Amino acid sequence: MEAMTGSIIGTVYLTLQLLGGVAAVHAILLTRTPQGSIAWGVALICLPLISLPLYLVFGRSKFNGLVNLRRADNHRLEQIFDHVESHADEFIVDLGSKFGDARVLNELTHLPYLRSNDTRLLVDGEATFEAIFSAIERAKKYVLAEFFIVKDDDLGRQFKAVLIAAAKRGCQVYLLFDEVGSKDIGQSYVNELRGAGVNVSGVKSTRGWFNRFQLNFRNHRKIVVVDGQCALVGGLNVGDEYVHKSRRLTPWRDTHMEIKGPAALAIQLAFVEDWLWATSEILKLEWKPKAADGADKTILVVPSGPDDDVETCGLFFTHAINTAKSRIWIASPYFVPDEGIVTALQLAAMRGVDVRILIPGLADKWYVKQAAMTYVPQVAEAGVKMFEYGDGFLHQKVVLVDDLVSIVGTANFDNRSFRLNFEISIVTVDETFNRQVEQMLNADFAKSQLIDLSELASRGLWFRVTSRLTRLFAPIL
Repeated sequence: MEAMTGSIIGTVYLTLQLLGGVAAVHAILLTRTPQGSIAWGVALICLPLISLPLYLVFGRSKFNGLVNLRRADNHRLEQIFDHVESHADEFIVDLGSKFGDARVLNELTHLPYLRSNDTRLLVDGEATFEAIFSAIERAKKYVLAEFFIVKDDDLGRQFKAVLIAAAKRGCQVYLLFDEVGSKDIGQSYVNELRGAGVNVSGVKSTRGWFNRFQLNFRNHRKIVVVDGQCALVGGLNVGDEYVHKSRRLTPWRDTHMEIKGPAALAIQLAFVEDWLWATSEILKLEWKPKAADGADKTILVVPSGPDDDVETCGLFFTHAINTAKSRIWIASPYFVPDEGIVTALQLAAMRGVDVRILIPGLADKWYVKQAAMTYVPQVAEAGVKMFEYGDGFLHQKVVLVDDLVSIVGTANFDNRSFRLNFEISIVTVDETFNRQVEQMLNADFAKSQLIDLSELASRGLWFRVTSRLTRLFAPIL
């Protein structure tokens, strides 16, 4: 009996080692970064019992499903894009070299800079949801809403009531939610929306039974579009914690923005692609751009995701850092960048740019905070200043470049946003809006503390060991 048990254990061990080796080869061949390849390869060979299930869930790095679907429906998407572009000639702007070479981002996004937009900066949850609910209540034709997280709590029920009211007065209403982020939404919540005439769909990482094992690709976008004329984008999901009702993470510091004008259609296009993936349906919407009254702000919409031909999000932020001449300020709850971003930050500081990075002092994910701390000495030596926010949890995703360019969106400074999540960022080229963002960030820095390298070095052995261990897994966090 003991010999048989030993034989079974030996067979299982050899099988795991073999499968781990095969998976390690797969990771080395297909993982997008050398760091990710090394992290997965070592883990799969050394600890196959633990790492194999994790690789099944988190290991994929290419979102082939939507790539194939887009190819199948490419002609219909191109018709929409061509229609928008043909009617947007009067709004398209050539920025020249105001934000680096304009051709770079035009090529990266396949979208133009558009003028005649109005913007409004929305600081924290109360202002954001007041603006979202107000926009939906003004809708005459349709409402498009998409969030990573939707919860069936007080705020979630307010959101549901506003959507239902819009549907009852004759608007077409569409809601997308990520099935991983919104795992606790509850079927009764969805059924009530559908029963009132709201079109609702979850966004899956992949189709079929294997979806339950695949959590890697998440739709992290937060979008509301009303009648093709008004859009709201930023860091806030639908849940009570976003309006300061979290016991541990209150106050919740976040940023959203409202856009009116032609750029709303570029945001709408991102929603249409996501709805296509979720439902195989292309929506019939308003596609004729209209100028916002009395406004002339220039905006570029940057959708990004793992279905892109290149790593749009990472390249976009690298471009922003490389173009900075006087300052680049970054606020992000998760700072676990790749080496390309780290190098760009170091070089920016070395050429005299005021480089500041603002991260939370209070963390919602301790292991991400631990990994972030390992970057402090690396970038500080080049002159980058890293700050910890001290008044609750900081969740905003904001970048300020020089005196002209502001970026507000959904993307964090980590591998997941750069390569694995569907994100959207709004580039506003306008001095007035830039000053508003500057004032907002100055208020945040006033509530923050510069991270002291000597204090960091004095922390105990446990901190140093866990920080380095979490740093090893930075490519797959």
